[in-house]
This record gives sequence, structure tokens and C-alpha cells, in this order.
Amino acid sequence: MVGSNLVAALNARGYEDILVVDSLRNGDKFRNVADLRIADYLDRGAFMERLATGRLPKIDAIFHQGACTDTTERDGQLMMERNYRASRDILDFALGQRVPLIYASSAAVYGLSETCVELPGNEAPLNIYAYSKKLFDDHVRRAALGPEASPVVGLRYFNVYGPREGHKGKMSSVALRMVEQIRAGDRPTLFGAYGGLGPGQHRRDFVHVSDVVQVILWAWEAAARGVYNCGTGVSRSFLDLAAAVIAEMGAGEVQFQPFPEALHGRYQSHTEADLTRLRAAGCDWQFRDLETGIGEYVAWLRARGS
Repeated sequence: MVGSNLVAALNARGYEDILVVDSLRNGDKFRNVADLRIADYLDRGAFMERLATGRLPKIDAIFHQGACTDTTERDGQLMMERNYRASRDILDFALGQRVPLIYASSAAVYGLSETCVELPGNEAPLNIYAYSKKLFDDHVRRAALGPEASPVVGLRYFNVYGPREGHKGKMSSVALRMVEQIRAGDRPTLFGAYGGLGPGQHRRDFVHVSDVVQVILWAWEAAARGVYNCGTGVSRSFLDLAAAVIAEMGAGEVQFQPFPEALHGRYQSHTEADLTRLRAAGCDWQFRDLETGIGEYVAWLRARGS
């Protein structure tokens, strides 16, 4: 999702000599890049093998957005191989070749903390996905931030929504799932009360993917270094999200389901990006508010017939 939107933004700036790395076991994912201009494609396995054996072409920058993003995945070996070990190998290559690296981290590292500031004391992962992201962030903090090294930036994405996410299935944004529910004649479903918050009152920092892409491009062009939050800086409730989707769709009524017992003690009830470090580093990008972002997303879905 982020990767294909990034390719679109690079195309808009005149860049076409782009090597896309992905896994197309889900062949429907080709639709994400079918309308974009790229120079080549490599399966992730082939890319990692060529990286290890020094057979990659000249690379000017690496935008590492790939990972196992299924937060319910319990295979820790797979998660650590994909999200941690492979990321370390890519980092080693970037540092050795003096190539800028901008990679995807996650707000999941904050766990139950409502203080989403990029400091270790605020980080308490609730699952293996979040732990894999935190562990790599910690490694970057130790290994890659010296002024003599190539620039390395980790961006902690909050709840990203927007175009080119139709392949993600159960890991697609709540916004897309609501749109699909309304189109199917169903009622958008939210969690009921939990953790002292009423039905639908759990909060997230919902950020449009186009804003995420602009922060990535800033990090590259500014040769920034470090780990930064990437969200709007404003938390909104899931009820707010539902209201925005229903307003754009012109239909729909929310229903609630009991909060799943399996998520008790493992659910982030509130996230909100603290943007202090990002702003201090020089990123002044102004993020869309929720209503604007949802309006643009629904319009895009309608234009695509998706």
C-alpha cells in the first residue's frame, strides 16, 4: 500500500528508474502497480539473495516498506526473519554502499502506552509484530545514526488508510472495511465498550497514505536521520471514522459487537503521534484531517470502481 503510493509519487516527480521488490504470490497485487512506471521487478527472495551476493544494480536510495504486517501472526520465527533479520541485512547493505535508507516502523511499538513519544521508556510491544519493529528500531539507534554513516530514517506509521490497499484483506484499514460493508448492504461494525471506554470510543491517529508518502520523501530529500512518528498528531474515535465514511457514502448505520476476549490486555485503546521530534527535524508537512482524507479516499474508490 505505502510502497505503491510511493512509486506513484516518485513517478509524479519524474522518477521511473525504480526497482520494485515484492511477493506476488497473491497475484491480484499486480493491480497496485499496473498503472505505474517502473524499471524492473524482483521477488523479495531473489532480491535478498542478490543483496547477499553483491549482484544488485547501482542503487541511489532504498525505501524499505515491506514486512509481515499481520499483527495476529503467531509464527515468531517468520516474523523475526521478515521484519528484523531481513531489515538488518538491508541496513548493512545501505550502510556499506552509503545509500540512504527510509524504512517502515510502526506505532504498534507503543503498546498500551498513551505517550507516543520516540523514547524506549514509552515502548512496550503487545505482540511479536510490534516486538520485531521495536527490535529493529533499537538496532538502528545503536548502529546507524552517526554523522559519517549514510542517512537512515525509521517512520513509525500510525493507522494508515487510503488508495491501493484492496489486496490487504483482514489487514486493510477500518475505513475500507466500512466502505465495503456499506456497499454490501451491511452495517459498519465497531467494537463495544472496553477498558473504560464506551462503544466505538477507542481512538486512533488515522493518517492518509498520501501524507505518509510526503513524509517519506521529506526524509529522503532532507537526508534526515533517526526514528520518527508519522501520524497526524490528532487522535479520533472509531465512531468519528464511521461518521466520516457514512457521510461520504450517503448510507450506513453503525452496529457494535462485543469486545473480543482474545484482545483483552493486548489492544491499543488510544494512539496519537507526538510530532515534536518530526517538526524539530524540519518536516513541516500539514496532514489531512480525518474528514478530508476520507472524502478523498471514497472519491478515489468510486473513480476506480473499487
